[in-house]
Amino acid sequence: MTTQPLQALIFDVDGTLADTESVHRAAFNQAFAELGLDWHWDEALYTELLEVSGGKERIAHYWRQVHPDVKPLDGMALDETIAHIHELKTAAYERAVQEGAIALRPGVLKLIEAAYNEGLALAIATTTSPVNIAALLRGAIGPDWRSFFQVVEDASTAPKKKPHPQVYLQTLEGLGLPAEACLAFEDSGNGLKAARAAGLDTIVTPNAFTAHHDFTGALRVLPSLEGVGVAHLRAWKADAPAS
Repeated sequence: MTTQPLQALIFDVDGTLADTESVHRAAFNQAFAELGLDWHWDEALYTELLEVSGGKERIAHYWRQVHPDVKPLDGMALDETIAHIHELKTAAYERAVQEGAIALRPGVLKLIEAAYNEGLALAIATTTSPVNIAALLRGAIGPDWRSFFQVVEDASTAPKKKPHPQVYLQTLEGLGLPAEACLAFEDSGNGLKAARAAGLDTIVTPNAFTAHHDFTGALRVLPSLEGVGVAHLRAWKADAPAS
């Protein structure tokens, strides 16, 4: 059993704070259509592509594996073309969020508020872009959403994508806390691997796109955070085997 008291909660974003992946998928398809590409990611294909962390990386993987014959658009280099596709996708995603297409998953906001009020530090550790984070949390929490989170690490600060633990290691450094004093919240196998590699006990709340992943090593696997309070987290953490 661990004796380190719980001092911080670290949240992934996409799929964990909110079921965002369907909206992300639609935004990718909209970007492809805007550029005249005949690409379409249906739900089954997108579920497979989510094994690749990062939007730009997902585009590059699909391009190499499925359409190696497609040339960069308008003479642009490959990396520039991928970046352009991703920019269009991000804009489409942000518009959808602003139009109310996404809400936080059950229990998320209540837990964040309870933890904040009890003096726990809160952090975000994600491989999504700062624009995506801000669009989601500004709509869900309000314009002062950033004041809830002591540390925010994302694709701009931690370029090595999950399952690499970089984003979690940097988050712990920013918090100034050992992993034993924190809990991570994830929804995917890659996210769990990243958190565990950083020494973090992890609570997993799978969604429709990740329910088939292997969550061996998770502290708890729950359908959602609905009904989960800080007291539950402290008890689960206290009973966790030493990492």
